[in-house]
Amino acid sequence: MKPLTSRTSALAGAVMMLATLARVTTAQELFVSNEGSNTVTVISVATLRPLATIDVGKRPRGIALSPDARRVYVALGQADAVAVIDVAKRAVVDTLAVGPDPEQVAVSADGAAVYVSNESAARATGVRVSDHHQLFSVPVGKEPEGVGVTPDGKRVFITGETDSSVTILDAQSGDALRTIHVPARPRFVTFDKAGDRAFVSSEAGGTLSIIDIRRDSIVNVVHIADGTTRPTGVALSPDGRRLYVANGAGNRVTVIDPNAARVVSSIQVGARPWGVALSPDGKTLYTADGRSNQISVIDTADGRVRATIPVGERPYSVVIVPRNGP
Repeated sequence: MKPLTSRTSALAGAVMMLATLARVTTAQELFVSNEGSNTVTVISVATLRPLATIDVGKRPRGIALSPDARRVYVALGQADAVAVIDVAKRAVVDTLAVGPDPEQVAVSADGAAVYVSNESAARATGVRVSDHHQLFSVPVGKEPEGVGVTPDGKRVFITGETDSSVTILDAQSGDALRTIHVPARPRFVTFDKAGDRAFVSSEAGGTLSIIDIRRDSIVNVVHIADGTTRPTGVALSPDGRRLYVANGAGNRVTVIDPNAARVVSSIQVGARPWGVALSPDGKTLYTADGRSNQISVIDTADGRVRATIPVGERPYSVVIVPRNGP
C-alpha cells in the first residue's frame, strides 16, 4: 500500500501546487486614479483592501493598461503628461510629455504608443512610448475627452464634448478619417471585441449611442432614464450581452442590452460615479464614485453592491490589472 499512498500523496501535492499557481497567476488588482489627491490607489481584488498609494502628479484622470499588463498609463491634466506606472513595482517609472491638459488616455494595440485627448487645446496627441517621440498632434472636436482604439488597432476615436462629435483618426498618421455627430456632450467610448460596434455615452444628451464602425454610422440611440442622469463611463460584458453605463448625476449604473438597444435595469451606487471597470469573467463591476471617495463593488448577477472601498479624493477612473506573482 505504501507505493500507492506515496503516489497519491505526490499527486495531491501536485494538484495543490497547480491550484496555488493558478491563484497566484490570476491575481488581480484595481488601479484607481484620484483626481483630487494626485494619486493612484492600488487595491487587491481578492481582499478588497488597498495595497499601495502612488503619487503620480497633478490631476490624474484617465487611466489605461498596456496590452502586456505590465504598465498603467495615467493622464495628468495639470502636468501636461502621462505617468507610466510599473505594475510590479507599483511605482512611476517614466513620464511622457503629451501636450496641454490631457483628459483621457488609450494605448495602441501593440503597446508601442499612447493617445490622449488634449481638452483645452481641442487636439489629440499620439506619443511613442519607447523614445517619447510625438507621432502626431492634430485638431479634433472641441473639448475632447473620450479616447478609444479600435480592436484592430487601426483607428482612434476621440469624443468632442462641446460640438457633440466623434472624430475618427488614423492611428499611425493622426489623419482625420471621419467625424460622426452624436447627442450632446459625448464622454466615453468603448468597443465590442469583434470590432463591429462602438458605444459612446453622451452626458448632456442622456444617451448611449451605438455606432457601426464598419460604416461609421449610428445604428441606435438608447435614452437613459429621464435624460438628466449624465451618463459617463461605459463597460461591455465579455459576452457582449450587457453594457454598464455610469450616471454621474444619477448616482447609479444603467444596465443596457446593446443587442436590443434597451435599458434593462439600474443599480444604485455612491455619489457621482464616473469610471467603470468589469472583471474578465463579467461577474463583478467596479465604479469610481467621485464624490463618495470610494469604489463600489457590484455583483452583476443580482445588481447588488457587495462592498465599498475607500480611496483618495475624487476617484475618476478604474482599471483591472492581472498580476503575475504573489
